[in-house]
This record gives sequence, structure tokens and C-alpha cells, in this order.
Amino acid sequence: MAQKLEEIKDTVNQALNDSSKPWKAAFDLAEGKSGVPRLYLFGAGAGLCALYLIFGYAAQLLCNLISVVYPAYISIKAIESSSKVDDTKWLTYWVLYAVFSVLEFFVSYLAAVIPFYFLLKCVFFVWCMLPTENNGSVILYHKVIRPYFLKHHTKADEAIDKLAGKAKDIVGDVFKNK
Repeated sequence: MAQKLEEIKDTVNQALNDSSKPWKAAFDLAEGKSGVPRLYLFGAGAGLCALYLIFGYAAQLLCNLISVVYPAYISIKAIESSSKVDDTKWLTYWVLYAVFSVLEFFVSYLAAVIPFYFLLKCVFFVWCMLPTENNGSVILYHKVIRPYFLKHHTKADEAIDKLAGKAKDIVGDVFKNK
């Protein structure tokens, strides 16, 4: 267990010192001004963030910012890069985020019932965006979303085609009657 914690600590420390990441400059400044190692600054920030997600007034807003702002930024960088691997990774994240958002609409009452809902949701999305090959979005996509999609995509395509045909007929009728 101690070895695993040490591995996590090293991984986080490497990520905090990675010059290709947008937060490196902020941590350089904070570490230089305070003299506190960036790993401790990150831990304190994560702890404060967790407390706010539990007790804060706008916990839902903070959770949504965490699960959208960084992934959106990195997604834009992925689009602009020449590699297709990062595009696929972030597109997988957004598919999972969309599925979760739709499901959450139908069970929104859970936010009031489940203790620490926004903290759990935030931890879930951070797991889904981890910079590892088997992060949460990749695992859930391959184990849940993809099999369901492969099983039902033909019916969905037919329904979409039928709906598009009806929409085309309605628009045609509107312009015909003018």
C-alpha cells in the first residue's frame, strides 16, 4: 500500500513539473513565492476543493467547471495536434460526459439524496480524464457504452432517418404554404 501511494505521489509530482502542462507556470510562481513544494500546494488545493464540493454554496458549478474547462482546453489542443490518438481519447471523454449528463437529468433528485454527490461526481470525472491509457472514460466506453451502441445503433440510425424525413416533410409543407 505504501509503495502504491509513493507511485501516485511520484506520478502527480511529475505531472506538476511537466513543462507541457498549462499549470506548470502557476506552480512555479506559487512554489517560488511560498517556498512550499508544489506537491503540498496541490494537496492543499485539492483538499480545499474537496471541502468546497462538500460544503460550498456553488458546488455544482465548481464540479462542472472542473469536468469541462480542462477537458475542453486539452481537447482543443488535441484537435490542433497532428496525432489522432489524443483526439480519440478526448472524444471518448466527451461521449462519456454526454451520456452521464443525459442520465443525470433523469435522476437529478440523486444530487439531493446522495451525500457528497458533487464531490463524488467530480472525482468520477477526474478519474475519466486521467492521463493514463486506461482512464475511466476509456474503461467505461469499452465496457458499457460501446457494447450498447453496437447492439442498438441500427435501430437508432433508422429512427434518426425517419425523424429527419418527417422534419424534411414539415419544412417542405411550411415553404409550400407560403
